[in-house]
Amino acid sequence: MKKILFIFIFSCSQMTFSQLYKKSEPFTHTYSIVARDSVTGDMGVAVQSHWFSVGSVVTYGKAGVGVVATQSLVNPSYGPKGLALMEQGLSPRQALDVLLANDSGEMYRQVAFLDTKGDLATHTGNLCIEEAGHQQGKNFSVQANMMLKNTVWNAMSEAFENSKGTLSERLMAAMRAAENEKGDIRGKQSAAILIVKGQATGNSWEDVVMDLRVEDSDNPLVELERLIKTHKAYDFMNQGDLAMEVGDSKKAENLYLNAQKLFPENLEMQYWYAINLLNNKEYEKAHPILKSIFKKDSNWKTLTSRLVKSKLLTIPASELEKVMKL
Repeated sequence: MKKILFIFIFSCSQMTFSQLYKKSEPFTHTYSIVARDSVTGDMGVAVQSHWFSVGSVVTYGKAGVGVVATQSLVNPSYGPKGLALMEQGLSPRQALDVLLANDSGEMYRQVAFLDTKGDLATHTGNLCIEEAGHQQGKNFSVQANMMLKNTVWNAMSEAFENSKGTLSERLMAAMRAAENEKGDIRGKQSAAILIVKGQATGNSWEDVVMDLRVEDSDNPLVELERLIKTHKAYDFMNQGDLAMEVGDSKKAENLYLNAQKLFPENLEMQYWYAINLLNNKEYEKAHPILKSIFKKDSNWKTLTSRLVKSKLLTIPASELEKVMKL
């Protein structure tokens, strides 16, 4: 397939192959979406391709600035350079025009920029492999190239506009719509989603809402959706840990329970829920849960005694003794 692709690109351009193709420009033909949540201000980009590790070259974002998708015959520099230009105050259109004007391969690029206001700029070069196109809407842009059919970007647009829920859920609705239209003519291999906050917190570790990748899979979107669900569950767990740290065991219990509802078979989620039941003096409710966990893996019982020393489990010695005999 690559040999055929090389011949196609060479025949369509007056540039030599060595001038056109660089190691930094993989053939990441794909479909993607950039979008902004008008309620939270969060900005996201999602992508799927028949190419290994698509997220490592297509998706870029920075809280308080914007998001970028750069694909087709990828020039990865559009990501960091585009974000830098928008951070300096250029609009998405101005930033993209600057980069296109200095790119001898712009006819092979497909790029989308979105900023914190929902302003957009999208470019589909005239030598992108058919079927290729893009469509913009309020707070979003969808783009695709080397698709089996030219219906992909319209289907993505309609799906995003008609979907409800969190930004990740709406991004995935657009992705599923693309795949329902048969997506990439070559098939599917990897997918990614990146969501950043609309306003930077000043703490980089807090600015990324979600950053998930499926590097190589027979069903990357299915796997990505599983990871998103897992991410949501562990976000409840992380919030529960914070509540536990400040001594708000009732809040922690509710958060752990929310996580457990998403993954009822997960022992760790069951465990921390039960620990908080103990902290809230709901001993009889906690005992059967812990007994079941200890039976499956005795290491959780060993961990329980250690929590007392760390002051994460605050129960009378008599109750701890009962727990250790479960």
